[in-house]
Amino acid sequence: MANESSFVQPAIPKLDGHYDHWCMLMENFLRSKEYWSLIEHGIPTVEGADPTEGQRKVIEEAKLKDLKAKNYLFQAIDRSVLETILNKDTAKSIWDSLKQKYQGTARVQRAQLQALRKEFEVLNMKAGESVNEYFARTLTVANKMRNHGEKMTDIVIIEKILRSMTPKFDYVVCSIEESNDLDNLSIDELQVVF
Repeated sequence: MANESSFVQPAIPKLDGHYDHWCMLMENFLRSKEYWSLIEHGIPTVEGADPTEGQRKVIEEAKLKDLKAKNYLFQAIDRSVLETILNKDTAKSIWDSLKQKYQGTARVQRAQLQALRKEFEVLNMKAGESVNEYFARTLTVANKMRNHGEKMTDIVIIEKILRSMTPKFDYVVCSIEESNDLDNLSIDELQVVF
């Protein structure tokens, strides 16, 4: 018979640069701990000068839950991010700050997408870079663009890779273009050819 102490707690999602994914995981985690209402609404306050004993108890319980939610948020972020939110005193203010910083407004997202488009356009394989490294670098930029709402098909990525390889791969690129239907070629299949 298993006791409660043998129950494995779910790992706290770590913010690893993929904010949208982390946000979804962390929201689910905080909901499972019943702390999400603090993120949405903050610690309840009482209008007027003298709260009742029941109101004081509710506020104190909310403050304790808020401390626990803050602890989870602190564990989810690394030190460099933590140092940017030290002045935030509630879980809600921390969450809102992270959201503003990483998700941003529509204008900020458009600017980020524009920067990623430029990075993708000028992307070229570097001398001495392995094929796997170049594929990874290209796919990283392409996936960031997709995360910012860009409708990018595999054929666009495949064509970009083929036209931006170093000259020593020209014969391989020609062979691939002549022997394959690029519209039906996957990125994984292309990588295997190299």
